[in-house]
Amino acid sequence: MSSTNPSQDLSATAPHARRWRDVALLGGLFALMLFGLIGLAAATGWEETKTQLMKLTTWEVGVLLALSLVNYLFRGLRWHIFARRLGLPTGLWQDIRHFLGGFAMSVTPGRVGELIRMRWLKRETGWAFERTAPLVLVDRASDLAAMAVILGVALALSTGGIAFAVPVTVLAFVAAIVVTRPTLFKAVVTYSYKATGLFPRLMGRLRVAARSLSKFTNPTILALAAGLGIIGWLAEGYAFHLLLMWMGVDIGFWKAVAIFVFSTLAGGLTGAPGGVGGAEAAMVALLTLEGVPLEVSIPATAVIRLTTLWFAIGIGLAIFPIAERHSLRTRHALEN
Repeated sequence: MSSTNPSQDLSATAPHARRWRDVALLGGLFALMLFGLIGLAAATGWEETKTQLMKLTTWEVGVLLALSLVNYLFRGLRWHIFARRLGLPTGLWQDIRHFLGGFAMSVTPGRVGELIRMRWLKRETGWAFERTAPLVLVDRASDLAAMAVILGVALALSTGGIAFAVPVTVLAFVAAIVVTRPTLFKAVVTYSYKATGLFPRLMGRLRVAARSLSKFTNPTILALAAGLGIIGWLAEGYAFHLLLMWMGVDIGFWKAVAIFVFSTLAGGLTGAPGGVGGAEAAMVALLTLEGVPLEVSIPATAVIRLTTLWFAIGIGLAIFPIAERHSLRTRHALEN
C-alpha cells in the first residue's frame, strides 16, 4: 500500500501555482498599459489613432523588433563577459539562454523575478546565490551607467531640456558607482539594514556578494561593458526615432533618444513592475510638450513599448521553459 507525503504534494504543485500567478501578473500589467493608452486614444478620437497605426508597414515593425533584438544580444554578450570575469564555468550560449530567459520575469516588482537566472546557475554550476549575486548587481549597474551616459549626451546635443532629467541622470550614475564599489556598496547595505531592519537574510547575502564586486572594477572590463550597453540602448532609442519619423513627426534624433531613455528610467524609479504605467505616462507627456499631437504620441508610445519591453517578455517566455528544462537535466546529471 502506498502512502502520500503531503509536503511532496505541496512542493509539486508550488511551481504550477507560481506559474499561474506570474501569468496573471503579466496579463494584468499588459491590460493596465492597454487600458490606459486606449482611454487616451478614445479621448482624442479613434480614427486619428488608427490612421497613425496604419502608416506602419510589416517591414517597419520588423526593423523595430530587430533593433530591440540588438539591445538584448549586446547586453547578453555583456552578461557573458561578466560571468567569465566572475569565474563561472559557463559558455556563451548558456549565458545568453539565461539572460534572455530571465526577461520572462521582467515585470515583477523591482524586476526581482529576473533572479531566476541565479537559480539556473546554481543548478548547472553548483554556485550559491552569494557567489552569483555580483553578476546581477554589476549588470544592473552597467545598464544604469549606459543609460545615464546616453541621457546626458542626448540632453547636451538636443534642443531644449527635459524636466527632472538631470536629477534622474545623476541618480542613475550614483547608483552605478555605488554598486561597482565593493566597500561603498557594503556600507550602503549595512546602513540600510540598520535604518530599516528589513530583509535581514537578503541584506546578509548582499554583504557577502559585495566581496566579489572587486573583480569587475578592472577599467577594461568596465569600458567594454559600458560600450556594449550604450550600443544596445542606443539601438532602441534609434528605433523610437524611426517610429516617430514613420508616423510623420521629426523631433530630432537626440531628442527622441532622450525621451525614450528618460521615460524608461522614470518608469523604473516608480517601482512599478517593468515601469508599466510610469514609462508610458512620461513618454506621452514629453512628446506632447514637444508639440507632438496625442493621435501620434499615444500610438507611438504603444508601439515602442510593445516592440521593446513586451517583445523582451515574449522572448523570455519562449526561452524560459527551455532554460528550466535544461537546468533540471544538468542538475540531475550532476547529482547522478
